[in-house]
Amino acid sequence: MNKKFLNLIGVIAVITALASCVPARQYDEMKMRKATCDEENSKLRSENTNYSTQNKELTSSVADLKREKEKLETDTTTLGTAQRRLTSLYNELNDSYEKLLRNNDRMMKDKNDETKKVIGQLQMTQEELIKKQDELTAKEKKLNELTEELKKRESKVNELESVLNKKDEDVNALRKAVSDALVGFENNGLTITKKNGKVYVSMEEKLLFASGSTVVDKKGEEALKELAKVLAKNKDINVLIEGHTDNVPISGGTMKDNWDLSVLRATSVVRILIKNSNIDPTRLTPAGRGPYLPVDTGNTAEARRKNRRIEIILTPKLDELFKVIGEN
Repeated sequence: MNKKFLNLIGVIAVITALASCVPARQYDEMKMRKATCDEENSKLRSENTNYSTQNKELTSSVADLKREKEKLETDTTTLGTAQRRLTSLYNELNDSYEKLLRNNDRMMKDKNDETKKVIGQLQMTQEELIKKQDELTAKEKKLNELTEELKKRESKVNELESVLNKKDEDVNALRKAVSDALVGFENNGLTITKKNGKVYVSMEEKLLFASGSTVVDKKGEEALKELAKVLAKNKDINVLIEGHTDNVPISGGTMKDNWDLSVLRATSVVRILIKNSNIDPTRLTPAGRGPYLPVDTGNTAEARRKNRRIEIILTPKLDELFKVIGEN
């Protein structure tokens, strides 16, 4: 019992010495960065929802325009048939009218009433034909406008789909590159998944840290260095490093709670990623989640082991998508 007690006192002393190296101002900055990360993450989720809604609305609008175009085409065909029929009737009546004029002197007395009737019909037919032609012209103009608008909408939808497909291809390529780089660590405390257009690299505590420690061990440092090589080559990727803990309260030491532990572990990972690499530090955001985002809600030792982890979330920049959506 005395030997175990002395060992425990030694561990506490080491943890206290390590934690005391972090100034209060740096801790406050870490908390501020965490809050900024949460805000940006929420904003991205909201923007992603808005972009999906806009895409659905554009698709629905294109379908409506197509239906209206088909209706207008049907109306145009009907009006065209009516116009041809009226034109043919007009030609026939015009021929009759000319014949009547040639024989007007001879037939005036006997056919005066009939002539007036034919002239009246001819005039009515001309007026009706002009009216139909005006309607057809207006319909054709509207059809041309809708056709042009439909082409613009389809072009925008196609451009959006192209950007989204390119983004998905980039995410798949990034996942493969990360998986190839970390092939020796997968299924050994490390998993790589693709979700919501992002690549998630999850590293269990045993791969990176000793229990309760914020210092990355040698094996974990090797994995992070391999990941840093991939990130250095893919410059259009933003990187969020999240520290996660179990729900067992921290006792002793200078860390107040699991929030402290999760944040300090995240910043330890960040330092290794940028050490001896040309990764722009502005691309990296460390954050602490504490015990509040578990992957397993069970109250078992296995569940707690799963929850003690670092998640590195790789997000492609959406500048091209923003550009397409912002165009009129």
